[in-house]
Amino acid sequence: MMRLRATISYDGTQFAGYQVQPGERTVQLEIEKVLAKMHKGDSVKITASGRTDARVHATGQVIHFDTTLQIPVEKYQKALNVQLPRDIRVLAVEQVADDFHARFDVSGKRYRYIWDCSAVQSPFRRHYTVEANGIEPNVEAMQRAAGAIIGTHEFSCFCAANTSVVDKVRTVHGLELAWHGEELHMTISGTGFLYNMVRIIAGTLWEVGTGRRDVDSVAQAIVSRDRANAGKTAPAHGLYLEQVFYE
Repeated sequence: MMRLRATISYDGTQFAGYQVQPGERTVQLEIEKVLAKMHKGDSVKITASGRTDARVHATGQVIHFDTTLQIPVEKYQKALNVQLPRDIRVLAVEQVADDFHARFDVSGKRYRYIWDCSAVQSPFRRHYTVEANGIEPNVEAMQRAAGAIIGTHEFSCFCAANTSVVDKVRTVHGLELAWHGEELHMTISGTGFLYNMVRIIAGTLWEVGTGRRDVDSVAQAIVSRDRANAGKTAPAHGLYLEQVFYE
């Protein structure tokens, strides 16, 4: 038995999310089906660094699983990719210590959120960027508002109300907004994120950038610890889990 860590990328458009759900197509289900086939019908469970919602993408998700197969580690990437659907790709596979845990050993994550601010959105980008209908937001105001988010805070205001998590203290190391052509990209990194936290931050900053919210309101929302004082949750298909960090 050996434990393998795999870095995977997936297009979330046709998935109901990462985690297995009854009757739904999910990333976890597709990978576990391939692993079961490779292991002659034996169930192989995978563990990810965290879940992603329906239509959320990943360019650097990390999973681990245990295997009894006697094949070289360097063969695993190709063996998985030739059997997986084309909207999931395995980028790398490596053997790790038996006590490595893809979720519990995470030291940080980085996400990216993308708005398409072109006058007419390309049909080829509709599943991967959020259409802004030609609006060009005030990025300088958004960046000033983002300054209140950086640091260690109690982030109840940026957490979905139905979460069961009690401790909502998290540390955000960085938050940057930058133009890539006509696309506005927000990158955010931190020790961890609450349910819908990145999408709520994106939605709140977009309201700042479009003049529907004052810059100072973001700091006030954090202090209030009240979800009602933050902005709307931004659409899922603009979000990417970009990288997972380990010590």
